Amino acid sequence: MVTNFISNKAKIGKNVKIWHFTYVGDDTEIGDNVKIGSLVHIDYNVKIGDNSMIEGAVYIPPLSRIGKNVFIGPAAALTNDPYPPSGKMIGVTIEDGAIIGSRAVIKAGVTVGKNSVVAMGAVVTKNVRANTVVVGAPAKEKYSRDEYDKKQKQWIAS
Repeated sequence: MVTNFISNKAKIGKNVKIWHFTYVGDDTEIGDNVKIGSLVHIDYNVKIGDNSMIEGAVYIPPLSRIGKNVFIGPAAALTNDPYPPSGKMIGVTIEDGAIIGSRAVIKAGVTVGKNSVVAMGAVVTKNVRANTVVVGAPAKEKYSRDEYDKKQKQWIAS
């Protein structure tokens, strides 16, 4: 038997797909047309915008805000306490259209700007400007979102 735990205090939009063994906490709001993979933990008081995709084994802590059309790759971890265990939490903000690569780690309180890209395995300790690509540990700007989109188109065409 496959089980998910979805709080009866969560608000789930239309056409949301939630895969196996996923947890959705109290007072969480998930927009329309969202896809959530297996083994995802979405804690309490989280907001996820329409048309976002969250791959398997992702952790989204309390108080996080995720915009519309966001992609979060497998095993990415958002954190909620910049000085653990302080007991004082702050979420992560990921703005509309952002892409978070597999196994990226994002520090509590950080904002990932609109249409930006966080590379796989990046460790994000500071805010990411809109329309930029960050890579590495700690993450640093590498190039623009326009350059990323060109590389993606070349990859698809090859």
